[in-house]
Amino acid sequence: MFAPFQARFQGALDGVSHWALAPETLAQIVAALTGLLLALLLGRILRPLVWRFLRAAPTLDKSVHVLKPLLFPLVWLVVTAGAIVIFNGLDIPVYVLRPLARLLLAWVLIRGASLFIRNPDLAQLFAVMAWLLVALSTSGFLDPIVALLDSADISVGTTRLSALMIITAVLTFGVVIWIALFVSRLIEQSLSRFPTMTPSAQLLLGKVMRVVLITVAFLVAMSSLGINLTALAVLGGAVGVGLGFGLQKVVSNLISGVILLIDGSIKPGDVIEVGETYGWINKLAARYTSVITRDGREHLIPNEDMITQPVINWTYSSTKVRRHIPIPVSYDADLHHVMRLVLEAASETPRVLADPAVKCLVREFGESMLILELRIWISDPHNGVRNVASDVQIKVWDKFHEAGIDFPKPRRDIHMIRRDETGD
Repeated sequence: MFAPFQARFQGALDGVSHWALAPETLAQIVAALTGLLLALLLGRILRPLVWRFLRAAPTLDKSVHVLKPLLFPLVWLVVTAGAIVIFNGLDIPVYVLRPLARLLLAWVLIRGASLFIRNPDLAQLFAVMAWLLVALSTSGFLDPIVALLDSADISVGTTRLSALMIITAVLTFGVVIWIALFVSRLIEQSLSRFPTMTPSAQLLLGKVMRVVLITVAFLVAMSSLGINLTALAVLGGAVGVGLGFGLQKVVSNLISGVILLIDGSIKPGDVIEVGETYGWINKLAARYTSVITRDGREHLIPNEDMITQPVINWTYSSTKVRRHIPIPVSYDADLHHVMRLVLEAASETPRVLADPAVKCLVREFGESMLILELRIWISDPHNGVRNVASDVQIKVWDKFHEAGIDFPKPRRDIHMIRRDETGD
């Protein structure tokens, strides 16, 4: 019963054995294994030299993480290509080395492209899909599968839509959008190197370029698939009106973000205070403003709130900020001596500026104490404004105790009146 199958299997096995034991096949297998060993050896020799060269050049220092996983397959590919040239010169067929070279080239290209995808899940998905295509192409199954997908179609009016067209559209759109985002990131990084441009102008120009590139990429992808852009414009207008009504808050935040970038009222690095949130601006995004507080928490404030609510920008026109620190003093103390001690304490605090000069004024005659007001200037509000006031007050405390000056305490005098003195 199984005799025909056994005969076929035996015939296939004999054919494989004859092919594998052929002199030209064995020579190519030996060449491939020799190339593998040479790649391992040369990789170890070249790796420190390449790293030293890349790290010596400031512009190429960031390329280390890209070339590190590619060095071994690159060296193996070069050695294999050299073996192919030698075999061709000897008129020996390269039906083993040529597919190996294609696989190595695919390894280099897929691995290199995956390194530029920041999301690890997307990078892994891209690698799996790419290797699947390479496997199908190498095995000869790609063309039949493409024909099968193209045959699964439907007709909408005069338009033919197949499964292959849908898959091609999704892949084309994804690749083109990814390229647009990648180019926009490169442009934003390049703009950050221009010291003459303000941070707001850099952000605004970068975001405009991103929108333009994404729009152009979308139109190119749609046009390459044969979609009528005129009909798409009409449909896009209708969809845009619907989204405008349904996503008013989102659109408002987007427009507010553009306004913030244009007027330059806030920019990355500014120290601001919005409501009870005090911190420095980390990022101006399209929908929100990222503010990092002193305790390390990151607040994502909608851009609309940055326009409609009062915002205190401590570093809008200058990074210098004046602080007012109240100092209570007893009426029994020598006022002039106390004021000298307060000025000395403020001048000895590290973050307090010498210019503008520190000032100490009499602010109020209280019920049980005299209130002085110490005015100091700092130039680094991003490091905190309350902590520098605490440092100054600690210095004042130490100065007062060294001079034997006590801090006033609330006091109430109670007068006891006898009843017979009131005439009752």
